[in-house]
Amino acid sequence: MGRGSTAREGHAPRTHRTDTGLAELVPDRDHPQSWSLLLDGAPQSHVDLADPTRLGFEYQRRLGHLIDLAAEPGKPIRVLHLGGGALTLARYTAATRPRSRQQVAELDTTLTEWIRAELPLQPGWQIKVRGADARSVLERAPEGGADLVIADIFSGARVPAHCTTVEFAALAARALAPGGRYAANITDGSGLAFARSQVATLRAVFPEVALIADPAVLRGKRFGNLILTAAHTPLPIAELTRRTASDAALGRVEHGSALAAFTGGAPVATDAVAAPSPAPPPGTFS
Repeated sequence: MGRGSTAREGHAPRTHRTDTGLAELVPDRDHPQSWSLLLDGAPQSHVDLADPTRLGFEYQRRLGHLIDLAAEPGKPIRVLHLGGGALTLARYTAATRPRSRQQVAELDTTLTEWIRAELPLQPGWQIKVRGADARSVLERAPEGGADLVIADIFSGARVPAHCTTVEFAALAARALAPGGRYAANITDGSGLAFARSQVATLRAVFPEVALIADPAVLRGKRFGNLILTAAHTPLPIAELTRRTASDAALGRVEHGSALAAFTGGAPVATDAVAAPSPAPPPGTFS
């Protein structure tokens, strides 16, 4: 059997040195065909080969809601994924919206090759992966060519500075078709200075912005993921709130005046002054 079959059947952790660090696939004991991808010890993705619609990580489930709400159920969409990892969200889109056309930007080509071997994609899925920097792919993306742009971009455990700016957000807006939406996964902790600035940055480009996060993260009580979404047309706030409330993990949706207040006068990030997201505190992933 090939390496992919051996990895799945052996149900033991696998490691591989990639272009950017040490990748590890850790099996899920409760789901024999499920694996979590860690990069240098930081959890990145979770894949269930038996059921690609099962999203094991909280932040991926919230992005899954946005994929579900991007169009009528089952309708194919065009998605640009900035950041690939284990291709979890591309798999989810392909399974829930057959015939969707998807492009993934993943800088670490060695990681992509390893993931394809260990966790192969299903035949017929229209997923193309480009080995390039996410922003460079976004800069070359056709104007109006995507119904959904998803940014899940991390260098190690931090969002790189050049993918956090108002110029980056403007590129994402340019890539969206009329009625299209942008979504991003970021992380932050105490004080939430980075998250507040990211909300202000998106609000400088998009008239509609919403945020989804665990209430404890929103209060700065713990380091964690925050999901941002933005559009030029009204967002499905009521349905997004309902779906978030139905999740096993606690979550809250902020929008409108409450979200404007959340920014607290935080500055818009620009290419000239942007910084990466904060590093996770010691012990976050232990």
